Amino acid sequence: MFELKPLSREGIPKALEKAERYRLLNEPWEAESICQDVLRIDEGNQRALVTLLLSITDQFGVSARVDEARALLPRLQNEYERAYYAGIICERRAKGLVDHGGPGTSYVAYDWLREAMNLYEKAIEIRPAGNEDGILRWNTCARIIMRHKLERGPAHNTEPPLE
Repeated sequence: MFELKPLSREGIPKALEKAERYRLLNEPWEAESICQDVLRIDEGNQRALVTLLLSITDQFGVSARVDEARALLPRLQNEYERAYYAGIICERRAKGLVDHGGPGTSYVAYDWLREAMNLYEKAIEIRPAGNEDGILRWNTCARIIMRHKLERGPAHNTEPPLE
């Protein structure tokens, strides 16, 4: 086992800039690692929590670590962000299912997208003035459903959006 080297508090802003760059370069594992380092020093750092959550959901195509991403939500201090990023988790899980395909995945993807839309609606109700992000995401989910002709499946879906 290795003992991880701690960051200095002064290095946190530049480290978070690097994490965002790694996300843009489609290297979410590296961004995730940086965020974990930041959170070891500043466990309430909101920017690190959001970037970590997004880095985890960036990897949903490879694996769905939904529970791990959801575990970060209570640590966000803002009710709007908790609702908005909960929607992001559901939306990205659905996109991973749509991309993966397979028997029954379209039904499950539909359920995840509808849950995302419900969460975005909650976020829209409490959004800061001028913040249209929830509306934009809601519309994206609606378009995915329409483009892929997704629909509610039989009542026996095996993977419900929320537990």
